[in-house]
Amino acid sequence: MNYTFSNLSPADFEDLARDLIGHELGIRFEAFCAGPDDGIDGRHSSGGNSTILQAKHYAGSAYRTLKSKMRRERASIDKLPPSRYVLMTSRPLSPANKSELATIIGSALKNEGDILGADDVNSLLRKHPEVEKAHIKLWLSSTAILEKVVHSAAYTFSAISKDEIEAKVRVYAQNPSFKESKDKLEANHVLIISGPPGVGKTTLAEMLSYAYIAEGWEFVAIRSLDDGFAAIVDAKKQIFFFDDFLGTIALDARALASKDSDLARFMRRIRTTKNARFILTTRAYIFEEARSLSEHLADQRLDISKYVLDVGVYTRQIKARILYNHLMVADTPRAHTTALIESGAIAQIVDHKNYNPRVVEWMTDALHTAALRPDAYPRAFLEALANPQQLWDKAFRHHIPDKCRHFLFALFFCSEYGAEIDDLRTAYSALHPFLCGKFGLSHGQKDFDEALRILEGGFIAIKGRTVSFINPSIRDFLVQYLNDIEILQDFATVAKKADWAKAVWRQGTRRELEPELLRAFAGSFIEIARKFSRLPVSKRSTHYQNAYITCDLSNMDRILQLIAWWEASLDERFATLAVEMANNPVRGFDPWRDGEDIVELVTRLRDGGYFSDFPFADDLVLTLESSLVSMLRSGMASDDLEKISDAIEIGGDLISPEVAQAAVDAILAEVEEVEAVAADIDSESTLRDHIKSLIKLAPRACISAEGLAKAISTLEERVAEIEEQTSVADAPSFSGLRPPEPDKFDDIALRNLFDSLLEH
Repeated sequence: MNYTFSNLSPADFEDLARDLIGHELGIRFEAFCAGPDDGIDGRHSSGGNSTILQAKHYAGSAYRTLKSKMRRERASIDKLPPSRYVLMTSRPLSPANKSELATIIGSALKNEGDILGADDVNSLLRKHPEVEKAHIKLWLSSTAILEKVVHSAAYTFSAISKDEIEAKVRVYAQNPSFKESKDKLEANHVLIISGPPGVGKTTLAEMLSYAYIAEGWEFVAIRSLDDGFAAIVDAKKQIFFFDDFLGTIALDARALASKDSDLARFMRRIRTTKNARFILTTRAYIFEEARSLSEHLADQRLDISKYVLDVGVYTRQIKARILYNHLMVADTPRAHTTALIESGAIAQIVDHKNYNPRVVEWMTDALHTAALRPDAYPRAFLEALANPQQLWDKAFRHHIPDKCRHFLFALFFCSEYGAEIDDLRTAYSALHPFLCGKFGLSHGQKDFDEALRILEGGFIAIKGRTVSFINPSIRDFLVQYLNDIEILQDFATVAKKADWAKAVWRQGTRRELEPELLRAFAGSFIEIARKFSRLPVSKRSTHYQNAYITCDLSNMDRILQLIAWWEASLDERFATLAVEMANNPVRGFDPWRDGEDIVELVTRLRDGGYFSDFPFADDLVLTLESSLVSMLRSGMASDDLEKISDAIEIGGDLISPEVAQAAVDAILAEVEEVEAVAADIDSESTLRDHIKSLIKLAPRACISAEGLAKAISTLEERVAEIEEQTSVADAPSFSGLRPPEPDKFDDIALRNLFDSLLEH
């Protein structure tokens, strides 16, 4: 492929020049910083001889601009003088151009072949593909690869345009964490990118995902593990991406318990699937809290620590490159950039104790710079680093109208990974008129669409039919802003979905409330509680054929939430609704989402130490156990049966003999019907998991060693059959090696780097 190099910054192009010419000549160039450089961008010295390299990034510029620049450089070249001088430029050159440049350069140039234009550079890249694959920004920016990424993303919830991807690639500052993440992912098939807010976890994950897509892997961005299990196909090369998988609000034990065992199961599935990779991101403090609460994430057998890569520790040069790239890509007004440089603020920003790429992104955004005079820009930038929370506070309170604030409130209580526009419109249509009526504000039918338009690009991002916060720090700001129990009671009364109501409840109970206040808050949810039995729990997937995905709380999550409201309010209406929900679950109880929770609730109700005063405990237990017996007799996936059987084992005598026997019968059926089960499974890893489940479950049903061995043999034969039909994906060829940094990156080097922005 032929590159124009237009996506590279001058500093990026210098890195490429040192690496590429170094490979061609079989030498290593010392790195020098961008800017006034005495004619040196790279130097190699050996035995008294020196080779000097200079890179001139003039893609899109006229030849006369390059010629004029080289005339000014002549004095610096004559002072060196090198044994060999090499010039590499991103501008195409004709033979006549090279001859003219050779005359300008003078005697330092030994051969016109040491002047390389864009065509020569592309030729060398084809000769040294390892250099091409190491320079991720260059490689990912090619038109063919961008089209491949866009095509892949079009089949996920995170559909994105070519321009957006190109902008992300241009602003990315390649650093050692890219290669570390690729190596860890290849070694383990699972990578958890962890770090403080705003340090570039998602950016790193996206760049890595794009690199895999470029080599033919199918990209599957997921918002839930349901999405992942529905999409995984062993025969395909697939890269799964789960951004902020533990959420942005600290987890309680109950919230985590509902997902961590499934996460561990999905990780195990990925690890044993030869053609799958799984990238997850999470905030470090939430991850550590989750590990302290979760037996699955803390399980030594899972050894989750080997998947974790902590990011956010950057060298001074990398921090400078991030700022430099953002100023360049955002096309920050020249006057603002000049003000940063001339005031000395650049060094203060790069060296700031709170340096954060997210703040840099915000402060270089056109919407923000437009609101600041150039002379006020340096101070505002430093103030934003000192107190990043103020960024959103000022914009939220003073720069957007009430209809937009109400829009952000509605979005906040939707899924943390974004909301479909139709669901968001439903929430907004209930909340917005209510708040306008309460505070005497006018409102109209077009408010939702107008708010959507006003907020896009500044506060929210719209991908296809999904709306999400453009930056996770907005949610962090709203966590603190919405710390008012009175307004949350209002939100509770207008809830239209069960998960939205639960999010309001969770926000209100983040801090301990006085008993009377807690009782009143719980009571405000009675209207949405009455609708629980009518709200759908799942819907047909728009991405995966014949698959259903969750669209609201599961039946058991609803029952548990009703009990929580009863416990807080002692309002018997919630207890009655919980029993009614158990008798008539929406679309029936689901083994995966509800089975384990049913067993755990039964044990708690029978134990007496949890809900000793629950008015209908016996009725609820009988109903749940009856449903559990029916579920076990109807058949289910082996991993669901394993989870339920494990919970029954833990429950011990608190579980009725009828339920225990139904579990035994289900295990026996798994062994007896193993041939039919094996024939329906096309996944080698699923079959291996099935073998492990049978080995674990067989003793509980007193299955003979002979019977177990026969079942395992059947499954292993099916594994062998699939192995013959499945090719294993080759390891990706990109390396992501970071070019060596200069020996020092002092204030002079810093100034030189940013001065180049004023030349373009």
